[in-house]
Amino acid sequence: MIRKTLFATGLLTTTLFASTACSAQPAAAGKPFKETVVADFDSPWAMTFLPDKRMLVTEKKGQMLLVSADGKSRQTVATLTVDSAGQGGLMDVVLAPDFATSQRVYFSYSSAGEGGKGVVLARGRLRPNGGGGDRLGEIEALFSARPFVEGNGHYSGRIAFSPDGKYLFFTNGERQKFTPAQDPKMTLGKVLRLTLDGKPAPGNPLVAKGFAPEIWSYGHRNLLGIAFDAQGNLWEQEMGPKGGDEVNLIKPGLNYGWPNASNGSNYDGTDIPDHKPDDGYEPPKVFWNPVISPGGLMIYSGSMFPQWKGDAFIGGLSSKSLVRVDLNGTNAAKGDQWDMGARIREVEQGPDGAIWVLEDGGDSQGRLIKLTAK
Repeated sequence: MIRKTLFATGLLTTTLFASTACSAQPAAAGKPFKETVVADFDSPWAMTFLPDKRMLVTEKKGQMLLVSADGKSRQTVATLTVDSAGQGGLMDVVLAPDFATSQRVYFSYSSAGEGGKGVVLARGRLRPNGGGGDRLGEIEALFSARPFVEGNGHYSGRIAFSPDGKYLFFTNGERQKFTPAQDPKMTLGKVLRLTLDGKPAPGNPLVAKGFAPEIWSYGHRNLLGIAFDAQGNLWEQEMGPKGGDEVNLIKPGLNYGWPNASNGSNYDGTDIPDHKPDDGYEPPKVFWNPVISPGGLMIYSGSMFPQWKGDAFIGGLSSKSLVRVDLNGTNAAKGDQWDMGARIREVEQGPDGAIWVLEDGGDSQGRLIKLTAK
């Protein structure tokens, strides 16, 4: 059931700040980039760039901020009512493929409702508010995970648009409930393929087998990154249990195994069967033991770091790292892993090809850091 009255848009306020803005940090030994701290935020979760180089940044408690290109000023364009307990909050933010004309922004958040809590996909329009700033208005919820359940974890909520701009891919975590990932009627533990209005996309691969019409792939755990490469391949990363973090190449209709197969173990130490040939489950292209705790996912297409063009970058949470995965067609291999000294929640590519990372923050400020070539 879609819930359309769970948020309110706040008034614009413009704030100048300089506590950490534009403070250059020496490049640590072994890092092939220079780190410049641009701004800090209260538990940031995701970010995206506008065509004019400004940024939208989401904060866990429900603030969506529009930040200047140099990080020196910001304004609150929306205040959303979210359930921010545990892993919940205001989550992903992505511009519509036709943003230049529609001004639409898509985002996700966790919400409480009948049966418990779940992740919601929503959108709004970013427009001038007549007072010298901007405002996210016309907000509407498009899709809610089914069912809402108790608990505060594994919402997922990542968004990616198909290369042709016609469809939206949306990740639904299994909410730490294990078995919903294999349940054909639930959207939990799945990659979903939707229309831009949040409806089931036509031609989804499992409808004839009795699956919910939105489902594209299933058998997933906590999917915190999803992105298309330049060849149109859809890549996804997810947190494993005790070990077994994964990068997957997502194909229509396939079962990725959770909770029946994983290269990790349960937290209580009990074994989970590893992925094996011909077990009926699609194995990951890359996995980690010990874990990296993957956050955001970005496929690099810029020119500032030409040696990494086409590779995937992942924010590491518990590993406090930035992770590079070498992508080669439909194959993947581990690349670099740089110690960033803080939990990295999000990684994005900037307009000039720089790599931007958002620290998770937790109980302190999470910094926005720009990585440029040395």
